[in-house]
Amino acid sequence: MSDHQNVKFVQNIYGLFMEGDIAGLLNQFAENVEWETPGAPRVPYAGHFRGRAAVAKFFELLGKTAEFATFEPREFLAEGDRVVVLGHYAGTGRSTGRRFETDWVMVFTISGGKVTKFKEYFDTANLGEAFT
Repeated sequence: MSDHQNVKFVQNIYGLFMEGDIAGLLNQFAENVEWETPGAPRVPYAGHFRGRAAVAKFFELLGKTAEFATFEPREFLAEGDRVVVLGHYAGTGRSTGRRFETDWVMVFTISGGKVTKFKEYFDTANLGEAFT
């Protein structure tokens, strides 16, 4: 896919997430997708997840532990098979009621019309405080 097509593909993934269509979102990932979110052990949904079923577990943990007030993908940069997204989110940890807010970077690698790798970067100290 072209850079433009890859950006549209990732924008669609964010649309599915914001609509709460996790099943549709998971269909955009390769069976053997690698997913990495930092912050373990303080961020309860952090970890390295391999495979679509494991990524489904990530979204389950995310839904059980975090409530988002804002989720804003702001800028999309594409080159080849990678799309880098710069954004911002804020919310609360469900178990503590503590607020979190951070800018983030998410990197998607796309092959064969599916996401094969995802890696996220954010202020892990800030989020960790919201969950402990």
